[in-house]
Amino acid sequence: MPIRDSDTGDSDVVKDEAARRSAMPARRSGLHGWLDGIRSNRTGALTLKIIIGVIGGVMVVGGLIMVPFPGPGWLVVFAGLAVLSTEFHWAHRVLEFGKRVLHAWTEWYKKQGWTIRIIVLIITAVAAIAIVYLGCKTVGIDLVMLANRFI
Repeated sequence: MPIRDSDTGDSDVVKDEAARRSAMPARRSGLHGWLDGIRSNRTGALTLKIIIGVIGGVMVVGGLIMVPFPGPGWLVVFAGLAVLSTEFHWAHRVLEFGKRVLHAWTEWYKKQGWTIRIIVLIITAVAAIAIVYLGCKTVGIDLVMLANRFI
């Protein structure tokens, strides 16, 4: 083993040789490697868990609030679960369950005839209109009265 000139003597050479002989996989690169570096000590791991938990939790709650309204409610919920699943195993299981249910629903929907598809579309549209109307009514905006002014 060649000796290198360093402030630490031979320790860096010995460490390099031990790392080459080790069965341990090399450190990952990119985002996963960066997260592994943060998780390498207790403080970093706890801080990362708290930050991921807060960001993912806000996304899931915000998405659930948006679900009844037209827009990307479920997309935000799934994105929040994906963020949470980077640190929490339970979130990964919930995300996988949600993916299975969504896939089963879309497969069922694809197999239906035009009659069922139109009925589902009408029910979805009526529910969205009712939710928007009741949401506006709660805030004090009467959409029916506004529409009567323009007619």
